Amino acid sequence: MACPHPYGFHTEVRDHYATAGAEVTRLVQSVAEEQWTAPTPCRSWDVRALVNHLAAQHLWVCQAVAGYAPEQIGRRFEGDVLGRNPLGVWTMAVDTAVRAINQPGALDQLVHVPYGMRDVGGYTRELTAETVVHSWDLARALGEGGPMPPGAARYALAEFRNYRNLAGTGRFDPPRPTPPGADAQELLLAFTGRDPQWSAERLR
Repeated sequence: MACPHPYGFHTEVRDHYATAGAEVTRLVQSVAEEQWTAPTPCRSWDVRALVNHLAAQHLWVCQAVAGYAPEQIGRRFEGDVLGRNPLGVWTMAVDTAVRAINQPGALDQLVHVPYGMRDVGGYTRELTAETVVHSWDLARALGEGGPMPPGAARYALAEFRNYRNLAGTGRFDPPRPTPPGADAQELLLAFTGRDPQWSAERLR
């Protein structure tokens, strides 16, 4: 099977996927016991629910690369996948997913995803973009205010701009206005319906 991706795609998507996952790992390692129930910029999710969502997505990648169809995967990743060891489950999920997409030829495979068929490379890029945004959500929920990892916002924004109606996916709020001269992170947050000034303190 001929590779459907442009030159450099494989290296780029693997690097950004690993970086996005490592950022979430860093944040999950820092979660204090009382912070698991803290609110996040995702209105319906606290910190535990957000990490649970990310872990389930990365566990799905492993199954998809292995060739399982959605009906075979079933509902195994619905509900609570973190159990009593959120950090351990998240670490296992992301490490296994990284190994899966690094298999020779993995990114060129066509696999079943929840909404149809997609090449693994494209699906990984999509998941990377979502992970970048959710890592910002998690960082803000934990009280961090620094920038995203270098290049992460630009990469995620390029992916999300391929979607004409991102809010229509049901995973993001409608876009927000941006100030003149906004940088990539500000544009990404606005495009995904986030308030860059969000903090848990402002909710109290």
